[in-house]
Amino acid sequence: MERPSEREYEVKADPSLQRELLDLAEVDAELSRVAHRRRNLPELAEIEGIEKTLQDKRDALVTAQTSASDLEREVTRQEREVESVRARADRDRKLMESGSAAAKQLTELEHELETLARRQQVLEDDQLELMERREAADIEVQRAAAEVDKAQQDLEDAVTRRDEVLADLDATQARRDADRAALAPKFPEALLKAYDRVREQRGIGAGLLRSRQCGACKLELDRSQLSEIKNAADDDVITCENCGAILVRTGESGL
Repeated sequence: MERPSEREYEVKADPSLQRELLDLAEVDAELSRVAHRRRNLPELAEIEGIEKTLQDKRDALVTAQTSASDLEREVTRQEREVESVRARADRDRKLMESGSAAAKQLTELEHELETLARRQQVLEDDQLELMERREAADIEVQRAAAEVDKAQQDLEDAVTRRDEVLADLDATQARRDADRAALAPKFPEALLKAYDRVREQRGIGAGLLRSRQCGACKLELDRSQLSEIKNAADDDVITCENCGAILVRTGESGL
């Protein structure tokens, strides 16, 4: 006769199969850890940060190169102006030395040579300043290029480390997927559905009942549920009132 405290459970399964749920739960727990780690790899955030740094360094290099190019054009323009003034001065001197210029023209030439000399001095001073700025700009380009190279190397290193970790995770997932594929067919459809439903909702589908504690949520069961469990048949599939996980009973359960 049914005892008054007993109740009908929706799912029943051989106790040995229920115990094998712990193996399945272990497999699924590792698969969950693999998925979580895959989503939260520190290398992913590191790569994202390095990619931003690399783009900033590349932008800085382009800016430095543009500045150096602009200064190079300024230096070239200044050199042409200096050469033009020198050529004009050489022409005036040759004309004066030829003896063909009239006295008035000689005076004008002397005045123009003085003006050209002052202009040449100003241009050469400006040219020297531009050349110094161009040299500094070239150094900045080299520095910026070196920083781009370093950031690029950092990115390659981080990508390599990420790929190595992902390869390990892929290997673990493949192994555990194979384990799950081998375990799942052992369980009756109703038992597997009950397990998977809880696992999808709570993350853990089954846990060992040990000394009043649920192995899934780690919470202690109250006296009323423990009483029900003690009165339940061995093939009854019992769930934790706290988290809904299937409670697997073994010799460690202390019932």
